[in-house]
Amino acid sequence: MNYCLNRIELQQQRAWITIDHKALRHNVEAIKQWLKSNCRLMAVIKADAYGHGAVKVAETLVEAGVDYLAIATLGEGIELREAGIEAPILILGAINTAAEVKEIIRYNLEPTLCTPQQILIFADVVNSLNTTLDVHLKLDTGMSRLGTRWENAVEFVRYLLQFPPLRLKSIYSHLATADSPDTTFMKIQQSRFEEAISRIRGLGVKIPLLHLANSAGTLADTSLHYDLVRVGLCLYGLYPAPHLKNTIPLKPVLEVKARITQIKYLPPNTGVSYGHTYKGSQGIKMAVVAIGYADGVPRLLSNKMKVIIRGRYAPQIGNITMDQLMIDVSDFEDIEVGEVVTLLGREKDAAISADDWANIIGTISWEILCGFKHRLPRIHLY
Repeated sequence: MNYCLNRIELQQQRAWITIDHKALRHNVEAIKQWLKSNCRLMAVIKADAYGHGAVKVAETLVEAGVDYLAIATLGEGIELREAGIEAPILILGAINTAAEVKEIIRYNLEPTLCTPQQILIFADVVNSLNTTLDVHLKLDTGMSRLGTRWENAVEFVRYLLQFPPLRLKSIYSHLATADSPDTTFMKIQQSRFEEAISRIRGLGVKIPLLHLANSAGTLADTSLHYDLVRVGLCLYGLYPAPHLKNTIPLKPVLEVKARITQIKYLPPNTGVSYGHTYKGSQGIKMAVVAIGYADGVPRLLSNKMKVIIRGRYAPQIGNITMDQLMIDVSDFEDIEVGEVVTLLGREKDAAISADDWANIIGTISWEILCGFKHRLPRIHLY
């Protein structure tokens, strides 16, 4: 759900996400200024733009001068096309059926081919429709996920050349350890990639585009800036690793807010929520906030997170439940039902980021962003 709500409609929301498009544009510009002059930006907007709302985000990215969009699934690409997005779109995931190939052609999408078997499937459909299709070949240089092994790159390209209607648009690979301060394996992958490309060019093949860097690689080493870089997380204002935070200035795009729905006083040693994992030794003033793990607030944050009210922190207490969580507001005077609580975002000098949540529960900020459910309306601010 992507809404532009008026003031009355916003007042009726129990919880919501705001998407700051000014911050998004700022991040695009910061990334572009970091890139080598001959390198272009591919914006990764898979998983509903990491939970930010793919269509609205894509519109802003295209306006801000992004050259390419990347998604993971055919359905994500169709959604963008049906919304009127005309920029080139690369599907990063593997496609293996003729029916999907027909939809790719219909919607003018660009697929990733990872195996000779895929090449044959695509060639059969393209030939049957008497058309052509731009395709991207993926090499596995050490991620050990999708792609043909880099040692077999020449044979892979030779096989593609047997089917002229499949037009080579790019060759790319993906970095496995670019977010590590130790760049040893990243350099090994880069060396493998360049060796494979050199061998392919030795066949007399012209490769229109090369790309290797993800967000971490883009920030870590400008020698990874080939014709394109594939940037996801940085677009949304977060850094892929702590040691990369001093590279470019980014602004978080997403904030999560919810309302207080009840306030009550609890006597000493009163258990709070399921399992009574919290019991205050002193009496407290408690507020119930209308958001929970069904909205994407991880239950593992129970008794470990804090929220922001009026620019100040307040601790969360008790187990987070499906639709609600509880906070200790004993230090706040005149707190009222309906007041807005910030779970992720900034108020005055207080700030909480997806990184903070991720560090608490031992995960990554990507998972936090992608975990917010669609019953939380996305409110886009321009």
